Amino acid sequence: MAEGPFFSAYAETDAHRRHLPHWQQGEAWCFVTWRLADSLPEEKLGLWRAEREAWLRRNPEPWDEATEADYHERFSHRIDEWLDQGCGTCLLREAANAQVVAAALRHFDGARYVMGAFAVMPNHVHVLFRPLGGHLLADVIRSWKGFSAREINHRLSRNGTVWQDEYWDRLVRSERHLLTCAAYIRNNPAAAKLHPNEYLWESKF
Repeated sequence: MAEGPFFSAYAETDAHRRHLPHWQQGEAWCFVTWRLADSLPEEKLGLWRAEREAWLRRNPEPWDEATEADYHERFSHRIDEWLDQGCGTCLLREAANAQVVAAALRHFDGARYVMGAFAVMPNHVHVLFRPLGGHLLADVIRSWKGFSAREINHRLSRNGTVWQDEYWDRLVRSERHLLTCAAYIRNNPAAAKLHPNEYLWESKF
């Protein structure tokens, strides 16, 4: 059996918004995706943002399960499909850069969070984990992105933005949902038609 805790509609949820809404509920499992800064064409993103803002005006928070699922189907999944097309420089296709990201994800496993699964794709990263001991979702992700950006820039002898500022996250509602997220991470490289040397993947499930 997969270990909880999972999202509960009856428990308090911490929410904040930058350009995207973000949620955390204690130590509940989270499924998070973030991408390289040049991974999506601005033209596509502009249309996506406009559609999303219109949807958000029609569907103010808090959301029930069906409304949240509709949000992710319309917006998170579309981003995933675009990312799988392999746009941009795809810095993470280079094994050494992907290993930098994987090392960051493993580093505080068991201390600041429990790592369930991750996939480092050529231009984006999926992570399934749960925070521990009061560590904030935003702080954990900032640490991963900050460390890996510095290390990748150093090894490439360059400066500049590595990651897109925002990330997409979803609270996991049940063991079944957890295993579905883990299966998505496991299957994403095949869905994107990647060769074994073009990605890194690990899972405890």
